[in-house]
Amino acid sequence: MGRVVVGVAVTVAVATCAVAAVVVGRRVKSRRKWKKVANVVRELEEGCDTRVGRLRQVVDAMAVEMHAGLASEGGSKLKMLLTFVDNLPNGTEKGTYYALHLGGTNFRVLRVQLSGQPTSDLDNEVERQPIPQNVMTSTSEDLFDFIASSLKDFIAKEGDGSNISQGRRELGFTFSFPVKQMSVSSGILIKWTKGFSIVDMVGRDVAACLQEALIRNGLDVRVAALVNDTVGTLAVGHYHDPDTVAAIIIGTGTNACYLERVDAIIKCQGLLMSSGRMVVNMEWGNFWSSHLPRTSYDIDLDAASPNPNDQGFEKMISGMYLGDLVRRVILRMTLESDMFGPISPKLSMPFILRTPLMAAMHEDNTPDLREVARILNDIFEIPDVPLKARKIVVKVCDVVTRRAARLAAAGIVGILKKIGRDGSGGITGGRSRSDMKMKRTVVAIEGGLYSKYTLFREYLRDALNEILGEDIAKHVILKVTEDGSGIGAALLAASYSS
Repeated sequence: MGRVVVGVAVTVAVATCAVAAVVVGRRVKSRRKWKKVANVVRELEEGCDTRVGRLRQVVDAMAVEMHAGLASEGGSKLKMLLTFVDNLPNGTEKGTYYALHLGGTNFRVLRVQLSGQPTSDLDNEVERQPIPQNVMTSTSEDLFDFIASSLKDFIAKEGDGSNISQGRRELGFTFSFPVKQMSVSSGILIKWTKGFSIVDMVGRDVAACLQEALIRNGLDVRVAALVNDTVGTLAVGHYHDPDTVAAIIIGTGTNACYLERVDAIIKCQGLLMSSGRMVVNMEWGNFWSSHLPRTSYDIDLDAASPNPNDQGFEKMISGMYLGDLVRRVILRMTLESDMFGPISPKLSMPFILRTPLMAAMHEDNTPDLREVARILNDIFEIPDVPLKARKIVVKVCDVVTRRAARLAAAGIVGILKKIGRDGSGGITGGRSRSDMKMKRTVVAIEGGLYSKYTLFREYLRDALNEILGEDIAKHVILKVTEDGSGIGAALLAASYSS
């Protein structure tokens, strides 16, 4: 009997040890799994490092590239395009002005009524029209006749419709395609993008083609300004606040423009502008510097893009790309461990995670991160993600967004440094930055990444304070503006009306 008891005890002990070994084995395996994931996140954080010292290096690099781009054509990654805009609206404009915005498969017609007094709520009406597919690949005459006839219908709806021939009207035209600007109201089309392919237009004056179509359609409307949407944003900002010196678009794409002294534009010596200043369109999405914190995910995204080695800054900071950077990190973590379960084919689909959804995960404040779980399930078809994994996804979103916002802030300070508004200019005789008399400096910002993404906006502002110091940063005001491509174009038409 004793032997039986001993045998049972031994069997139980062996079974207990076996169970314990399995449990320990699982824990070890689990720890290894999470350790691999933690390593991926740590590497990402190190690769996206934007400490203030590095940001100041980016600031200096931006200012240097701006100088080089103003000195000669092709002298910099920044194109520093001349816009010939030297007369920005200031709120005293009066009358009715029109704008057309051709930016893709849709175009807009807009009318703005100006009272001669600045107002925060501009009286405007807008209509949107899709461009028929056949017109996008037809002839320049077909395209601009279609646009002109739509404008004619829009004007005919004013009042009782009898005013179609009442005096000359002034129009601002926002044309969101690559153009070499020749004057404030003329520019040569360099190439088509966004699905347009009208061969006979390339190399021709865009504004002149529109003007001819307006005449053919019996409209007494003058194209007063050919506008880039970023310049339109600056026009809106300056209309509301004359201290506005620069404009940034940071949405799906990104760009910047600012007011520059004409005598600083060396590549265009002898150019006379009545105000002594001109708006320069930087095309800053193409900025590059060895100081930018680039990761393997950035390199892979760039290589897979339709424009490798191009628009490097844009690919790190704009809404088109942030969601896809996060997707690439989640895919890597899934390949490193089974924390998300079996690998979903959806994780390998470029741009399936749009930045607004990434922002929704980042800003999910529910205790169990249920919005994160929903998006992972809906977009990637990954169900039942454990809470620990959801927290890691939020962390990844945070790292990618924080880097983007802080680099955007460094870009803004780079512009301020170039024009002497960063608090570093004119310091002599041992005066400290806080002793200086800083001018109030307004930067107009348009785009959903800034206006709708709270954490992005906060990170950008925080970085601005860190780079400049709070004594200087308090003089720099970031103002959200809207519809530079529409209202801005109409305001510039008012500024340049005959």
